[in-house]
Amino acid sequence: MADPSPRILRASEIGEYVFCRRAWWLDRVKGIASTNLEQMHAGIARHAAHGRAVQRADLLRRAAVALLAIAFFLAAALAYTAVFSVR
Repeated sequence: MADPSPRILRASEIGEYVFCRRAWWLDRVKGIASTNLEQMHAGIARHAAHGRAVQRADLLRRAAVALLAIAFFLAAALAYTAVFSVR
């Protein structure tokens, strides 16, 4: 009889398996936890910091585009008033 609640295999598990089948087997099958938890937590923190930096860079890029558009329209309005106010 099939298990009524089959275990879901996540993409991250596939990545772990491809990276090191033995480590995946030790963790998932044997239940032996990794001993380098400090380095793993440091890596997680570094990835989170990098993600925040990428979000800030994207926000700054969007702000730069918006300011450039505003500058363009102000320059166009100034040129329009300069051309049509010389009567």
